[in-house]
Amino acid sequence: MGSLSIWHWLVVIVVVLLLFGRGKISELMGDMAQGIKAFKKGMADDPAPTEAAKSEPVKTLDHQPVAQQPQPQPENRKAG
Repeated sequence: MGSLSIWHWLVVIVVVLLLFGRGKISELMGDMAQGIKAFKKGMADDPAPTEAAKSEPVKTLDHQPVAQQPQPQPENRKAG
């Protein structure tokens, strides 16, 4: 009962075609294709974010505090 047979899909397609008409569906698909093309063109023409990322140096944050290293004690040399 969960899956739809081919007859169910055919009825759905016929109802959609009757409601929207063949011209309206093809018009919507054409508009969607133009939108996708415009999006791809916009992504290809926009190199600004990569240039901005290259000009600014990378900043890092330490999550754990660094343990202090023991300072070397100066050696007392006797002149002799």
